[in-house]
Amino acid sequence: MNIKILGVGCSRCKKLEQQVRDIVAKNNIQAEIEKVTEIQDMMKYGIMSTPGLVINEKLKSSGLTLKDEQILNWIKEETIQ
Repeated sequence: MNIKILGVGCSRCKKLEQQVRDIVAKNNIQAEIEKVTEIQDMMKYGIMSTPGLVINEKLKSSGLTLKDEQILNWIKEETIQ
């Protein structure tokens, strides 16, 4: 599983990255977590605001503060597929 956090380094981007890392660790999920900070790379996903969350190359959210349960649900959905 590949998870990308899209953002240049704002506090919400850092919070989302830490949330994802904590969720992956707590739930013993095998995942590669990447921080994408280059605007050109972020634009490939069509986001208009950060932070962005991409799981297995699918944009799940952008510009939102997410609850742990929502992130975990998206990760589980991608694990099943």
